Amino acid sequence: MRCARRPIPGDGGTQADSVFSGISTFGRLPYWPCLASEDEKYDIAFLGAPFDTGTSYRPGARFGPNGIRQGSRRLNLYGGYNVPLDANPFNSWATVLDCGDIPVTSYDNAYAIQQIEEGHNTLLMRAPATNADSLGPSKKGKTLPRIITLGGDHTITLPLLRSVNKAYGPISVIHFDSHLDTWKPKVFGGAPTEQAAINHGTYFYHAHEQGLLANDTNIHAGIRTTLSGLSDYDNDGYCGFEIVEAREIDTIGMKGIIKKIRDRVGTEKPVYLSIDIDTLDPAFAPATGTPETGGWTTRELRTIIRGLEGINFVAADIVEVAPAYDTNAEHTTMAAADTLFEVMSLMVKRGPMSVMGSGEVRGDGEVDGKRGVRREEL
Repeated sequence: MRCARRPIPGDGGTQADSVFSGISTFGRLPYWPCLASEDEKYDIAFLGAPFDTGTSYRPGARFGPNGIRQGSRRLNLYGGYNVPLDANPFNSWATVLDCGDIPVTSYDNAYAIQQIEEGHNTLLMRAPATNADSLGPSKKGKTLPRIITLGGDHTITLPLLRSVNKAYGPISVIHFDSHLDTWKPKVFGGAPTEQAAINHGTYFYHAHEQGLLANDTNIHAGIRTTLSGLSDYDNDGYCGFEIVEAREIDTIGMKGIIKKIRDRVGTEKPVYLSIDIDTLDPAFAPATGTPETGGWTTRELRTIIRGLEGINFVAADIVEVAPAYDTNAEHTTMAAADTLFEVMSLMVKRGPMSVMGSGEVRGDGEVDGKRGVRREEL
């Protein structure tokens, strides 16, 4: 008599797909032209900002959004489950869409920056797919969706922070980069005109001057640039930043860096995350506008970002990916995509913005402790 076949372990998994076919979206997510139509709701939206005319060295980041999408094709080849974070951002409570790109002119920087701010804010201020009727941390007490922006050179962070300010007010920033980006315009570029004064090395200076940053709760991580002088550090402190140098990983390790970041920004207030791909050493990410040797590995950066679980990220960007300088193996675009996979997983694990700071979040995105409160219950 034949015995019944026992199920093979793993039979319940997801079948691998042909990720090399079809239209490229981030991680093969559903596409919707969100700027042209409000018919689809989302909790997390990917949005491209193809702008690179604020670059001081190598241009080409206008092709970054497309390159990052290409580099993300295999993210959910096996189903998208993030083992270290115990979450699947592609299969969770969250509705996640790729909303395409903001139409950005390459002929007028001032107008392009306005386009980026307005395009981002159009998506940020909409009602999310989940908990739209629950209280949230925005200035108007609403729950809003999260936007992850694909750059573009780092200039785009200024209009993105202007957009976030409209929703949340002054915000704490975690900034992964090899450069400070708080330089005074006269130091970085000479500021011959008002338009030229805004570029990828000065945008945080302008953000501070415009009141977009929460005072003394901002931090750089991965810094290793040369300076015009030690006064650059004084100016950086004036703009409200603490610095974690890249070389500190050799003394305090990844755990020490994670602790510094968490201690600086906390886990109760809204936080904006900005990641320059040049945080990585050029060995791991050669395709960037201003490469600096002595950086972190892809593994180290991803581990540090995973260590930020529980922080209330309301929006994020990744910038300075210039695919023309990449290898045929797509090192940089894959590194950027994989980094955003970690960011996306953190957002999903934290749950909807309505539960910000109100309890411990489980891997399914639900909340232990207080629940989101609906307006009609007040």
